[in-house]
Amino acid sequence: MKYMATYDLMESARNTNQWLGASALALGSYPITGLVPNPFFQIIAAWGEITERTFSRMVAKPDWNIQTVVGADGRDHIVSVEHLVKRPFGDLIQFKVHGRPEKARRVLLVAPMSGHYATLLRSTVASLLPDCEVFITDWHNARDIPVSAGKFDVEDYTLYLVDFLRHLGPDTHVIAVCQPAPLALAATAYLAEEDPSAQPRSLTLIGGPIDPDAAATDVTDFGRRVTMGQLEQFVIQRVGFKYAGVGRLVYPGLLQLASFMSMNSERHSQAFTEQILKAAKGEAGDHDRHNRFYDEYLAVMDMTAEFYLSTVERVFKNREIAQNAFVVDGNKVDIAAITDVAVKTVEGADDDISAPGQCVAALDLLTGLPDEKKASHVEPGAGHYGIFAGRSWRNNIRPLVLDFIDANAGRPRRTPRLRSV
Repeated sequence: MKYMATYDLMESARNTNQWLGASALALGSYPITGLVPNPFFQIIAAWGEITERTFSRMVAKPDWNIQTVVGADGRDHIVSVEHLVKRPFGDLIQFKVHGRPEKARRVLLVAPMSGHYATLLRSTVASLLPDCEVFITDWHNARDIPVSAGKFDVEDYTLYLVDFLRHLGPDTHVIAVCQPAPLALAATAYLAEEDPSAQPRSLTLIGGPIDPDAAATDVTDFGRRVTMGQLEQFVIQRVGFKYAGVGRLVYPGLLQLASFMSMNSERHSQAFTEQILKAAKGEAGDHDRHNRFYDEYLAVMDMTAEFYLSTVERVFKNREIAQNAFVVDGNKVDIAAITDVAVKTVEGADDDISAPGQCVAALDLLTGLPDEKKASHVEPGAGHYGIFAGRSWRNNIRPLVLDFIDANAGRPRRTPRLRSV
């Protein structure tokens, strides 16, 4: 399947469905249809509206849409997104709150590169902004990166994190969400050996597969069953002619989305059926609960083939992080080298992607870290999404994480560098 034709075929199918939705919306919206005493045309228009929006949002990067934050003075302060470090495959950005004294807590959110944009953490960012200076890794869509930019795999990802942490300075607290948890742990260990003065103050790992074999899920079962040859043959494609990354080997976001949807197909089908009926009745809103969720959920990005394949092979199959055998740029990373960075793990009791046990395995690897600098939390009733963006995060996990950050803040080590690069 490593051909442009298969990539362009998927894009053509998406574009056709978007066009069909737009056509049905236009057909069902003609004023003359009001003369027909039958809900058929309302249903057609509603189906078209939902279908067009569904397929159009798959290729649009969502906006952060964080305009203001309320300060301690009770006033709204303007928030701007500023790029501190620009790199071919991802940037380090800051949510700059204007007119507010700088907060003592400096938090780097490490966003996952697993088929969605970093904006998946929008609500996480919004919840932290009132109390923290917030930075985040903003990964780029591989389809928009020219082949001339080179490769990007798990080692490159880890080195990007290392560079970002060096730029921010050592008074930073890292929160890694889901997929990057093992690589954030590796980056911290890398710094512990190569540049100890650039280590973060604390590291919070949320729902990440440190040891995928610690608890089985559909994701880990898939990783065991499939061979690397099968993955390379059946899911890797070349970016088509429409995008700047034409010819680049990628794992397409549309394929990732299809796998996401298939895991809970009945729930998604019911959600879209209910939304069509609401739209037909005039009860659906442009920013209602359904649209807020799916505007983000359906916005997918391509991953470089080497990143996807190396993640499956090295993190899931070979368990290099879990066995403390991960190598970065020719250097073996020893997780036991972490001796003074406080580490906390957070898991959801009902997480069906990174089940409880996978993330907390990090603490057993930290043999050089005192027990008083280790912490863990399992949130009852919380699924994967809820532990970083849902009610469980807002009401229970966020306060615990902020307390953990405060408990390990210490005295400032040095003034961070914040110039643009």
